[in-house]
Amino acid sequence: MERIYLDWNATAPPLPDVIDAVARAANENWGNPQSVHAHGRAARNIVEDARGAMAELAGADPRDVIFTGGGTEANNLACATWLRGGGCLLTSRLEHPSITKLSERFETRWIRILADGRIDLAHLEDELAKGGVACVAVQAVNQETGVLQPVRDAIRLAHRAGVKIHVDAVQAWGKIEETGQEADSRSLAAHKLRGPKGIGALILAPYAKVDPIVAGGGQERGMRPGTVDAALCAGLAVCVRHAMTGPRRYEAVRLLRDDLEKALGGSVNGTAPRAPHILSMAFEGWSGPELVAALDLEGVSISSGSACSAGTMEPPTVVAAMLGEARARCSVRISLGETTTRGEIERTKIAFAKVLERA
Repeated sequence: MERIYLDWNATAPPLPDVIDAVARAANENWGNPQSVHAHGRAARNIVEDARGAMAELAGADPRDVIFTGGGTEANNLACATWLRGGGCLLTSRLEHPSITKLSERFETRWIRILADGRIDLAHLEDELAKGGVACVAVQAVNQETGVLQPVRDAIRLAHRAGVKIHVDAVQAWGKIEETGQEADSRSLAAHKLRGPKGIGALILAPYAKVDPIVAGGGQERGMRPGTVDAALCAGLAVCVRHAMTGPRRYEAVRLLRDDLEKALGGSVNGTAPRAPHILSMAFEGWSGPELVAALDLEGVSISSGSACSAGTMEPPTVVAAMLGEARARCSVRISLGETTTRGEIERTKIAFAKVLERA
């Protein structure tokens, strides 16, 4: 029997059309997009088609789409720019490591977290009123719990204080409509959208510019040096066009997620409104990694937290920040996708029941 994949937040299985597009472009359009001859122009056409598709998904101008190596680079590129002139980063410990690790390089103040998994907007407003903030960073969808952060309100508060705000929208594209369109910058990773790994995008507010974090040539309007891979862009164009209709498809996924949640009987981490495909649960008497390993032997792939933190002895950082380390250590994350079937959910229930009865 085929394995069941319920770790879509770590990466999504690529669309067949994405694989075909990448292979075709790598074989036929391998020229350097910066070259002015025919080979270069052919590759450049693919890059600009992808830029146009990304702009359409984001509701932005194509000139404000900067291609990056992924979401981590996009997050760093934006926040490092907004912080370079002085002032502190204002963010929360709910964020992806590509944001929270910036606290090691820049002065950082932390927004309080509510028990339901959202940031405390009143505390955000108080911190902004104190002054000295150069950049606010808030995610749209939490990668561990799926909780929807109040990005519209956060953007309004930041801009009222004259502060730049970056929205990590990596887990939001193609699942929900809200991606923080009024923010100064937003990030995307193609592989979360059934696209190729190794390419992402930073979407800027009109006329905004960011400083490159590496020295090099003038690619991407001088903001991200390095040759852009036309083959990866071909795959990105396919997946972002597919993502444009994703929120409608994911409403059906919500029904499967909710059904699984009721059947498993664990304690849900994050009671605020969530994205339709993510479930974080704690199971007393188990450690998260042990439960992940046991389910793996039953043919079900889940995770104990963000893939970027996997392989460490630390518990899921988001759940720990919300509810403490003890709760985090017995938590797992289950993330469904648009190809998840009712049959797979029923088999997952059986696998969980078989494993949990051993406790």
